[in-house]
Amino acid sequence: MPDYKKVTLILEDGTEYYGWSFGYEKSNSGEVVFNTAMTGYVENLTDPSYRGQMLVLTYPLIGNYGVPQAKKDTNGIALFYESDQIQVSGLIVSDYSFDYSHWNASKSLSDWLKEHKVPGIFGIDTRALAKKLRENGTMLGKIIVNNEDIPFFDPNAENVVDEVSVKEIVTYGNGSRKIVLVDCGVKNNIIRCLLKRDTQIIRVPWDYDFTHLDYDGLFISNGPGNPKNLTKTIQHIQKVIEQKNTPIFGIGMGNLLLGLAGGGDTFKLKYGHRSLNQPVQKIGTHQCYITSQNHGYSVDIDNVLDDWEALYINNNDDTCEGIKHKTHPFFSIQFYPESTGAPTDTEFLFDDFLNMVDTYKTSK
Repeated sequence: MPDYKKVTLILEDGTEYYGWSFGYEKSNSGEVVFNTAMTGYVENLTDPSYRGQMLVLTYPLIGNYGVPQAKKDTNGIALFYESDQIQVSGLIVSDYSFDYSHWNASKSLSDWLKEHKVPGIFGIDTRALAKKLRENGTMLGKIIVNNEDIPFFDPNAENVVDEVSVKEIVTYGNGSRKIVLVDCGVKNNIIRCLLKRDTQIIRVPWDYDFTHLDYDGLFISNGPGNPKNLTKTIQHIQKVIEQKNTPIFGIGMGNLLLGLAGGGDTFKLKYGHRSLNQPVQKIGTHQCYITSQNHGYSVDIDNVLDDWEALYINNNDDTCEGIKHKTHPFFSIQFYPESTGAPTDTEFLFDDFLNMVDTYKTSK
């Protein structure tokens, strides 16, 4: 093992953990959250929903398959990443693999973190840290390198969506269904899933007033932070709801925003859902799906208005995992139906949405 620099992880309650640096050697801070997945660290690190957060991976061995090449498809979308950069503010692991092996690997995880100027710390008892976060809730934290102290940073108090959303309209594909995608931090695989289903995607910034555009369906993406910070997006969604007929589908942050636009409320979960094995049941059925999730907020299921109802529920804690309108073609889910390196059992929800779009197009 090389001679790695000693660094410190400090939580907002003053608890300190000591380990070694394997990333960029500069202090950074954010909200400390944990993910229990055994694989998929490349997808997790590039998921915009992690913006402003320091990610704890509870699976002990990390880095053993390296990082894939930064190739893009014909639409300019990264083939193996969920965005064009690492989104987390820091990475916290137990055992870092100094050697990696994979047919598609082009660099080590350590080199990748340094390239994107993201600190990483290993040698931490991540199971004990995850237990602390489960008992106390997510906490602010900072990785201190070279004794460079910095203030804590709370991404929920800032509009971190503005950091990960596109700044201007981007169009993909030339399919027969025209979909406006409100980019709150969309994962690349969501775009891939829509494009392979005969669509044209008009990707707009989170605060763009898309209501004047010509489109067949509205998609609201996943994203980081507190949904109540996105008042402009909520107002634009409300305009579409008032029209009563344009199909709406939301994922992750999209579920939270649709709930708020529909007159409901949201609340912060104690430590969130971040894993590949969350059991989700469709209301009124015995159908249960194993899902990939990454979110820290939930729609308040007890404050859904009369015109709306819960669509899915989490079997671990009974929180809301999706909502739908009782009479109009609006629905959303909290989990990822398309997650790469995880269950794709619910990818059919894209088809459900586009079937609604086809019905709407026929009636126009």
